[in-house]
Amino acid sequence: MPHQNSVLHGLLKHMWWADLERLVSEHGADFRVRRLTTKSQFIALLYGQLSGASSLRDIVTRLESQEAWLSQLGAKPVPRSTLAEANAKRPSEVFTALFALMAKRVHRGLRRKIADTTYLIDSTSVRLNGFSHWAHFSTGVFGAKTHVIYDADADCPIYAAVTAANATDITAAQLMPIEPGATYVFDLGYYDYRWWATLDAQGCRIVTRFKSNTPLAVVEELPLPDGSTILSDRIGHLPERQAASRRNPFQDPVREVRVMLDTGKILRILSNDLDASAQEIADLYKRRWAIELFFRWIKQVLKIKKFLGTSENAVRIQIAVALITFLLLRLAHAAQSAVKSPLAFARLVTANLMMRRRIDRLLGRERTPDINQSQLVLQWT
Repeated sequence: MPHQNSVLHGLLKHMWWADLERLVSEHGADFRVRRLTTKSQFIALLYGQLSGASSLRDIVTRLESQEAWLSQLGAKPVPRSTLAEANAKRPSEVFTALFALMAKRVHRGLRRKIADTTYLIDSTSVRLNGFSHWAHFSTGVFGAKTHVIYDADADCPIYAAVTAANATDITAAQLMPIEPGATYVFDLGYYDYRWWATLDAQGCRIVTRFKSNTPLAVVEELPLPDGSTILSDRIGHLPERQAASRRNPFQDPVREVRVMLDTGKILRILSNDLDASAQEIADLYKRRWAIELFFRWIKQVLKIKKFLGTSENAVRIQIAVALITFLLLRLAHAAQSAVKSPLAFARLVTANLMMRRRIDRLLGRERTPDINQSQLVLQWT
């Protein structure tokens, strides 16, 4: 019988090891390291993400039983204390920079259209334990936020940053890269006229929500389509001042599209696009659910709810490795055609992680794990 590598080995064939080695060299991550290279650390953490390991000891114990395939990848098992020290002290910039490089390349390969790109911006919070003093939020509460720009068409995050939970979304957004001419969809956490003006100056289309107390100085009422849930479509101006003494830097006219949801709730959607149809504006805002689904995917499939370290460095490394794992799964899924659903493919990979079989032949005779898609359906409220 011909030799066959494990499913995990097949997944790691999509890694850009040369980029990891270069980043390790640039940051001196393996300087005076004798027992655990950064590559071995990465493989151990990625294995922990996919196997659902609940602790560093759990990862180490499982890896000890898999020493044969570890040697094939140029890695080896290590003591728990060594892995914990590496997560606490090894520069997290190696992993965050690796994700940024991979995200750029994967996105370029998966994007279907260069023009009319729509990006979704949002953040998700995770609870940390009381030893994570850097992430103190309130009395007895500690947490971190992951801020993401997500391309729903390519099903791919293109940017991510980690902050303490008390950092505001708009503060993180002001540091995000802007692609001129792209469409950005976001919610009320990014309600800032100055940032909107910056996006508008770059030729970007903005789609978000009005705050309930924000008035609109209407200058034109637009006709409504027949038989739709659009209640009104108006062009006007935002308030001239943000506060008693601050002039609003976003003086260009904006669009207000009021739409009624199935629940009876009315949304006031804001956009700087004065030419698109009201339904197109409403549909763009509706796409926000995709990034919520992505966050739930990451937390449920990659078990990012539980952290293996308490320091800021360890948390940043684990989140970066989780996002890299997502990209590897996307690449592996795109390289095969047997399993259509990305979620079903990911579940198959995790269920067969150490099985010796080709990753493009996961279905075989084994029964596909039941995927309850209804658990991941979200409303766009």
